[in-house]
Amino acid sequence: MVKSALSSLREAFAQRVVKFGLLGSTLVVLGSLSPAYLPQKSPLARYLASLGFDGEISKWTGTVLTALGLATLLEFWLRVRPARRDARGLPQLRHWAVLAIIAAPMLLAPPIFSHDAYSYAAQGWLLQNNLNPYFVGPGTLPGQFADQVAWVWRETPAPYGPLALRLSHWLILAVGLHPYWSAVIMRLPAIIGVALIGWCTPRIARRFRINPAAASWFALANPITILDFIGGAHNDSLMVGLMLFGIWLTIRYNAWWWGAVVVGVAAAIKQPAFLVAVALPFITKEWGSWRLKPLLVALARALGSLAVSVAVFALLSVATGLGFGWVNAVNVPGMVDTVSPFTVIGYAIQLPVNMLGLDPTGRAVVRTLRTVGLVVAAIGMTIVAVRHLGKRPLHFVSWSFLIFAFCAPAIHSWYVLWGGVLFPVTRPRTLRLRIAIVVTGVLLGYAAMNFALRNGAWIVAAVLFWVVWESVRVHELRQRWEEESDQESLVRS
Repeated sequence: MVKSALSSLREAFAQRVVKFGLLGSTLVVLGSLSPAYLPQKSPLARYLASLGFDGEISKWTGTVLTALGLATLLEFWLRVRPARRDARGLPQLRHWAVLAIIAAPMLLAPPIFSHDAYSYAAQGWLLQNNLNPYFVGPGTLPGQFADQVAWVWRETPAPYGPLALRLSHWLILAVGLHPYWSAVIMRLPAIIGVALIGWCTPRIARRFRINPAAASWFALANPITILDFIGGAHNDSLMVGLMLFGIWLTIRYNAWWWGAVVVGVAAAIKQPAFLVAVALPFITKEWGSWRLKPLLVALARALGSLAVSVAVFALLSVATGLGFGWVNAVNVPGMVDTVSPFTVIGYAIQLPVNMLGLDPTGRAVVRTLRTVGLVVAAIGMTIVAVRHLGKRPLHFVSWSFLIFAFCAPAIHSWYVLWGGVLFPVTRPRTLRLRIAIVVTGVLLGYAAMNFALRNGAWIVAAVLFWVVWESVRVHELRQRWEEESDQESLVRS
């Protein structure tokens, strides 16, 4: 097995396209060392400053390197696409090996494009000092841990599941309570999550007669997966990995309750995982009748699966000693403004309303549009449930998560991955695939824009948007999702 794994790594590294992707990730890591992006009180920031890497030149250098890296990663993703390699007569690669090579430069790097890992470490530090992160923010304990947290989150309680908080505590103990390495080691659960995604994705794809190479390409080689789950060390990675493992267990043993147990563990990392529990029973037995008895049976199975997951979540909440204080922080993710569609529309309308002096609060329209977004999400998820839950449960999971990600008050690229990893199972047509790739490019561009604004070099991000568009435009983006007849191709994932 070890020999086979090494062979897969050598085979992947021999490909020029993989080296191209490795160059992209290396450029992003180097660019992320920008002094305008690292926490100012970070030991690494102080060290770079001692080397003179803290002026305008370093800011522009970091921004340019990052933009080049992002453009390179997107181009790599499009070039390594299975349909493109088939058309050129090239062998399919094992995408876990591709990911391992490309993500390698990020393993010891500071968190990329997000300061959330610093928050995880600070919440673990609160637990070390017998404080409950559900009731106090990291700023309660002034010092290095709190200083590394983004200012907007320093006084907010933690919105994460109890197991995620306890894992953060154990991990900072493992590195001797060192503030910087406490943030870096938060990448370990994220890597475990990505490993689960990589292991489960081709197996789930085969169950639904989807080309496992194509499914693995979209989920594993995706630049958002590389940058946010591994680079950013987001705990969403472990949640998604456990969700997919629960789905695979349901498929493997034809028993939804095993999957429901694992989904309960996933929800103890981050609560949105509960949605998957509702779909698990319909993987084992379809439901397609609206007659009263079949409808009641289907409802009972869905609620039973959800009840098992909730019970596991409750057990872990008690076992970790943290209880259910997360309800105090359900609104925390929406406290920061992002480019979520309904927030953007709200600001577009709010501006003339404020100019006319029609809103004394200055935020009423934005709050109203955010509420409208949640209503639209609920309606959209209900429609998807009616259309797909009974016979295509993973369509329901994927589209429901995607609808929520784009209608919620705050959107982050890692939220899109909740449903994005199962996107291939929906057998997207070429138009939908093209839209998904364009959205990926836009999310990369948005990350670059945030980065560039911090460094005062927004023009670089504007150029990146143009490069992304050109990269997508010149590629033929057709992809065959159906399972191939060639049995050898089935093991390439």
